[in-house]
Amino acid sequence: MVYGDRKQPRVHFEKAIATVLIGIDGTWRRECAIADISASGARLILKNSLAGLNFREFFLVVTPSGSVYRRCELVRVDGLTIGVRFIGAERTVGPRRPPPGTG
Repeated sequence: MVYGDRKQPRVHFEKAIATVLIGIDGTWRRECAIADISASGARLILKNSLAGLNFREFFLVVTPSGSVYRRCELVRVDGLTIGVRFIGAERTVGPRRPPPGTG
């Protein structure tokens, strides 16, 4: 499966970073690893299948303490590798506009 034509630059990890997926309702938790990541999404490698779980939307917990996390939606599946889009991530590319009243 091709993961090309991205609008955001990706950071590729030589060794995938261990992390955890948690269901939106907190009823399930699965270990995975981040293969690459950008401001708008990531490619994750699952340790076990998510078959039978509602994983259209879930949380990607990036730090062990849970202080860094992203709400995600599933965009592609290729065996145990999945592509996710961060919900709420900016989808525009280019310079940011200053907040109103500051410029």
